[in-house]
Amino acid sequence: MDILYIFFLITVSCLIIALWKKRFALLIVPIIVIALYMVVEVILVPAPLLDTVKFIFSLQ
Repeated sequence: MDILYIFFLITVSCLIIALWKKRFALLIVPIIVIALYMVVEVILVPAPLLDTVKFIFSLQ
């Protein structure tokens, strides 16, 4: 649950800074952070990486 609060804080702070400084490229930061978190979680699975990726994409 803590990671949810961290993502929320990152998203809100990037949104506020992007609107305040008019730098809308900062809105990409939360997407990058969440994508990196997903990649790290996939890598931490104890199964081989290729099998894990195949399993994730075979889910329906």
